[in-house]
Amino acid sequence: MAIMHRIAIVGGGTAGWMTACLMAKAWPGAEISVIESPDIGIIGVGEGSTPSLKRFFRQLNIPDSEWMSACNATYKTNIEFIDWSPASGRHSYSHPFITQLDSFSERALYSNCFSRRMGIDVETRPEKFLFNAYLAAAARAPVTPANFPFRLEYGYHFDAFLLGQFLRKKATDAKVQHLQLTIAQVVQQPNGDLKELVSQDGQRISADLFVDCTGFGSLLMQKTLAVPFESFASNLFNDSALVIPTAALAELPVQTKATALSNGWAWQIPLQNRTGNGYVFSSAFINKDQAETELRRHLGLLNSDVQSRHLTMNVGQLKQHWYKNCLALGLAQGFIEPLEATALHLVQTAVEIFIDQYSLSAATPSQQSHYNQSISERFDKVRDYIVAHYKLNSRDDSDYWRANRANTDLSDSLLQILDCWYRKNDLDQEIKRQQLSSHFGTTSWHCLLSGYGVYPALAARPNGEPKYIDPFKEQQLEAFFSACLLNFMPQNELLNIYQGT
Repeated sequence: MAIMHRIAIVGGGTAGWMTACLMAKAWPGAEISVIESPDIGIIGVGEGSTPSLKRFFRQLNIPDSEWMSACNATYKTNIEFIDWSPASGRHSYSHPFITQLDSFSERALYSNCFSRRMGIDVETRPEKFLFNAYLAAAARAPVTPANFPFRLEYGYHFDAFLLGQFLRKKATDAKVQHLQLTIAQVVQQPNGDLKELVSQDGQRISADLFVDCTGFGSLLMQKTLAVPFESFASNLFNDSALVIPTAALAELPVQTKATALSNGWAWQIPLQNRTGNGYVFSSAFINKDQAETELRRHLGLLNSDVQSRHLTMNVGQLKQHWYKNCLALGLAQGFIEPLEATALHLVQTAVEIFIDQYSLSAATPSQQSHYNQSISERFDKVRDYIVAHYKLNSRDDSDYWRANRANTDLSDSLLQILDCWYRKNDLDQEIKRQQLSSHFGTTSWHCLLSGYGVYPALAARPNGEPKYIDPFKEQQLEAFFSACLLNFMPQNELLNIYQGT
């Protein structure tokens, strides 16, 4: 399309300012404004990301050493899931971000998982096959030295409020206008398009494109344009969260921990100045006071007066992410609980796809339809992967976990993946058939299914049967990764260098 000459982003926060930075870089001739209400707080907690955030900062030529110190950020290579599947005999399993180095070991993981599905007793723990899990175990930063020939992928943990402030400064330096106004009225054109915003003090802001970053309130898309919301409550039960910060850890981990509790799960997100802790739960199974008592007990804070925050989550997505001349992003477009830290990834992806597909040609209804289908599909696939965490749990300590395991509201895509695994078919081919690699790919699904111990009983082996050749042992993967690990410094040391200390 011809460049949108006037773009009004309503709402700041991480989503709004990330959008402003990306659009300002893509369309330097556009007049971009971010309208933030001084009366509305930001839902800013310790937050994690996927490796897409690394790509975002590289697009803007912002080095880690600059923004991480400003946002109390740490590196993230892995998510450790604790107590989700006690019947497997494993206390925890890991889902590392996939790196170029794993090209040597992914096939060994697939092979051993298939052999274990056939009843053969072999190593299948994902953290043994993927390099980022070794970094996590040693708390080493994933920054490669100059003589290391492989590219690593990693995410971050950060203070979401501080990141929003940092990106605001970068956006305003790029000539984005920052308006601190409270919107009192949204005026529409006769055809239903948005025409202008009217602030409480009477200022009028007109635009060609409006971007709704107003959070769960969804001022433009839901309240003004009446775009319907599709709830995921039937297969993602959690609708509440509780946040309690604690002191920073002495040795800063490079992983998020997700620990299953009685009616949900608790996160641990390490920042440089504090540790973010929270409990994501379903209010249908536990009330907020009970949840707070449980989280405080989990953290050893039953007799502490440290403050807590309670949040309500609206899990699902809009039926249309781009409607008329309005684009919804962040919480205004939808939200999937933070188990895999996909919130900011979905924002970034939605903005990048919008810019890539529509910056050079006129917008048409068919383009809008294609965009909406693409973004909705991404939300659906993230939902499916997270639903699988609950469906496959083997806990039996509460009605919550039993209800999740009994849930039959599963998508056809997820049913086909599970059917492929249980029938001992080729999971890699099934992922390719469904074209899922741009969402959660083959290795991610192997981490989940193997991590949960979704296997039959071991088969009896007759005497004299040829011994199975285990590629994990044959290729000496543990020794290989342990040697590679020697190239990386502890995260604490690298962050001290960033801070000049």
